[in-house]
Amino acid sequence: MKSLLIKDTTREEREEIIRSSLDCGGGCENCSGCWLGGGNPWGMYQDYIEGKREIREINMEYNERYRQGRLVK
Repeated sequence: MKSLLIKDTTREEREEIIRSSLDCGGGCENCSGCWLGGGNPWGMYQDYIEGKREIREINMEYNERYRQGRLVK
């Protein structure tokens, strides 16, 4: 498996990584039922696509917001 790190990918590769990782087959336009619960996944991962933050950082931030006020084991 190829590295997903920004330093090892081009913008086009990062777009494809997000597209293929999040594809449920239904398309994202006007969808509010994403299993991520984060709204538009393109918006959520835009910093990764643009080479600003790694996927891991975005996921960690999202998980922290999700856990606020909840006991998650």
